[in-house]
Amino acid sequence: MNKLYPDAASALDGLLRDDMLICAGGFGLCGIPERLIDAIEASGVSGLTIASNNAGIDGVGLGKLLRSRQVKKMISSYVGENKEFERQYLSGELEVEFCPQGTLAERCRAGGAGIPGFYTKTGVGTQVAEGKEVKVFDGEEYILERGIRADLSIIKGWKADEAGNLVFRKTARNFNQPMATAGRICVAEVEEVVPVGSLDPDGIHLPGIYVKRMIVGAPYDKKIEFRTVRERPAA
Repeated sequence: MNKLYPDAASALDGLLRDDMLICAGGFGLCGIPERLIDAIEASGVSGLTIASNNAGIDGVGLGKLLRSRQVKKMISSYVGENKEFERQYLSGELEVEFCPQGTLAERCRAGGAGIPGFYTKTGVGTQVAEGKEVKVFDGEEYILERGIRADLSIIKGWKADEAGNLVFRKTARNFNQPMATAGRICVAEVEEVVPVGSLDPDGIHLPGIYVKRMIVGAPYDKKIEFRTVRERPAA
């Protein structure tokens, strides 16, 4: 089975529709599936619910889909660096389900593992717990969180072999692995594809069984959210 497609548009062909739930890997601008996001924007699908740690920044990453008004709801843990996200939320244009960061990762991992829900102490006694079932274990309260099972996962990897076995690079591993398993179909973009057998089996982060389609998205122009430099010492 050939999993490698020539570009993002062809890799997503037949997978996109209005009102679908998408899990998107990445953290800030690190490890985001840039080419796949661009293809989703170009497709014009709307009413999307996207589960992602955040929505990029204004006009970059998932911020592009906010700008084009293709997103109906975000399931996120952090929104602080995106002014358009803030504006749409405060004006009632965008529905937001805030989810603690570790809980969001576990909801996606659980969904991928076939676990429909789990109990956690995170959020007990806060707005996060509103409307959720509470259960007592060993005298402590826990709230029920539902696993996330998405229609589609889009992720970014560093290197993959032709079978889709995938390696993430350093912090770009972040949410990509649990998001990949949570989708009924996972499409990955990577920087390099190598022959089967080239990767150390012990170094594979995501088995190819989870990856249905992939593209090579390189080269990338690394964007930095906050560039901080030291002042040049006086001569």
